[in-house]
Amino acid sequence: MLFLFAVIVLQYVCPGTECQLLRLQAFSSPVPDPYRSEDESSARFVPRYNFTRGDLLRKVDFDIKGDDLIVFLHIQKTGGTTFGRHLVRNIQLEQPCECRVGQKKCTCHRPGKRETWLFSRFSTGWSCGLHADWTELTSCVPSVVDGKRDARLRPSRWRIFQILDAASKDKRGSPNTNAGANSPSSTKTRNTSKSGKNFHYITILRDPVSRYLSEWRHVQRGATWKASLHVCDGRPPTSEELPSCYTGDDWSGCPLKEFMDCPYNLANNRQVRMLSDLTLVGCYNLSVMPEKQRNKVLLESAKSNLKHMAFFGLTEFQRKTQYLFEKTFNMNFISPFTQYNTTRASSVEINEEIQKRIEGLNFLDMELYSYAKDLFLQRYQFMRQKEHQEARRKRQEQRKFLKGRLLQTHFQSQGQGQSQNPNQNQSQNPNPNANQNLTQNLMQNLTQSLSQKENRESPKQNSGKEQNDNTSNGTNDYIGSVEKWR
Repeated sequence: MLFLFAVIVLQYVCPGTECQLLRLQAFSSPVPDPYRSEDESSARFVPRYNFTRGDLLRKVDFDIKGDDLIVFLHIQKTGGTTFGRHLVRNIQLEQPCECRVGQKKCTCHRPGKRETWLFSRFSTGWSCGLHADWTELTSCVPSVVDGKRDARLRPSRWRIFQILDAASKDKRGSPNTNAGANSPSSTKTRNTSKSGKNFHYITILRDPVSRYLSEWRHVQRGATWKASLHVCDGRPPTSEELPSCYTGDDWSGCPLKEFMDCPYNLANNRQVRMLSDLTLVGCYNLSVMPEKQRNKVLLESAKSNLKHMAFFGLTEFQRKTQYLFEKTFNMNFISPFTQYNTTRASSVEINEEIQKRIEGLNFLDMELYSYAKDLFLQRYQFMRQKEHQEARRKRQEQRKFLKGRLLQTHFQSQGQGQSQNPNQNQSQNPNPNANQNLTQNLMQNLTQSLSQKENRESPKQNSGKEQNDNTSNGTNDYIGSVEKWR
């Protein structure tokens, strides 16, 4: 009888599908985590670096209708082409990007405006040069925007040099040229323009050995990236500062040993070089400071810039990359990312000696990737825990609201019966506390069922005791308030 009474009251309080707690799927087994299907499960992850809450929390109030701009720093052979296509073809937007068949570039305008919200190869082209690095982008993008140039138009190479030279003169003219260049405040100022536009830099990183082998295979097929400007401090490097590794039009057909033997190969430590501020070490002039000091400055600059970026992802964790981007910018993708574990680089068979040599040639990238992977997985864990806490708080509020409605309905129906037959009710209910005991038993049964459901959803968080305590306190509060009302 007690169970039937509870079902009738619950159906009255939450008719149809309005109450989420009454759905059958709420009592079914929990859905498996889709983010644990990748290489490393978050349960086995042990942090190595100590990051603050500000370093882990990434929540950008991206105003697509205002002046905010996402700037994608595309590093070669890191999966940036796939991610760039996701940005223009796979995001749920009020005004989706217009992509025509047979054309690489898409038109990504803000709702109701003729301005772009995305600065990438698939939306604006190589507006600051082919595969522009951090040094080039932070100087070129604000100047292009402040010059009221539509980012979808590709400026000429002369225009790019003019923009970067003007930016470098402004930088040299400031009193604090290099002081605190890697500080958060300095990064923040470089992420805004004179017109007040906010620039949110993003990038994708990859395991250095896999990325190096993938670049070698790409160069072996004829890729050169000759159009890259490598502009730093207002000028490109001279042939003495950046010699070429090959003679002729390209380096096609080169064996891996020849690729590794070239001391000027930009594939070595490419990710650190493209994420650091090269003006701190004299750009490509290697005689400015000793090699050991130069490497240390570049690595620290790359770590700082990466940490203060709005977002970065890892090629080896596609689903986690999608999750963090959606949580950071509050923009959802239409279809989920796909994890490809078989690539051209994975098909290359190398022995342990060659792998160690590749790691030695990319020792800065190896350290940067270890740092980035630790920060990436800590951010993922932090955001998932934050999401679980928010869901638990909402469930507790729903439970309190449900119990309040249940008690209110019960006592209202009881009060109506007493007003109609006061003498009969008094003779049939000699014990005035019987109804209260019955209500308390009903609420305890309801609380136990809801607590069992919540414990099944989060068995590893050790929060069952706190939830039961909060539930009992909430029940007593509601019973006390109802008794006062009676």
